[in-house]
Amino acid sequence: MVCPFCQAQETSVVDSRKNSEGNSVRRRRSCITCKLRFTTYEKASIGLIVIKRSGNREEFNIEKLYSGVQYAFGGQELSEKKLKSLIESIYKDIEGHGSKVHSEVIGETVLSHLKEVNEVAYVRFASVYKEFSDASDFEKEVAEFN
Repeated sequence: MVCPFCQAQETSVVDSRKNSEGNSVRRRRSCITCKLRFTTYEKASIGLIVIKRSGNREEFNIEKLYSGVQYAFGGQELSEKKLKSLIESIYKDIEGHGSKVHSEVIGETVLSHLKEVNEVAYVRFASVYKEFSDASDFEKEVAEFN
């Protein structure tokens, strides 16, 4: 750990404690060079892995989710606050499927949330996700709303 005061590379841990939830560790550190003390917090970060249709695996990228949902709304009115809230609820549902999630689960989760929020955004997203090839695909999807 680099000292925030003198940028020395050598520091030592004086004290370590778990937080009340048990999901992070607070460490008191002392710089060996300047002798000043500082606190660091450590939290494990286990990324969500997406298993693509091709079988390839990649780390989940929330920016892709954000841009895909934003694109689905097109030019429709949607506040930044509502968009972020929607993304958070979609992400929480995706996380509930474990640390390795198939891309199909992500697509279906997004569709289920969009169906509740905005029918046009749902159809726009479905057209890309389900790879619509002609107008009849749109008609079938819209018919599900009625």
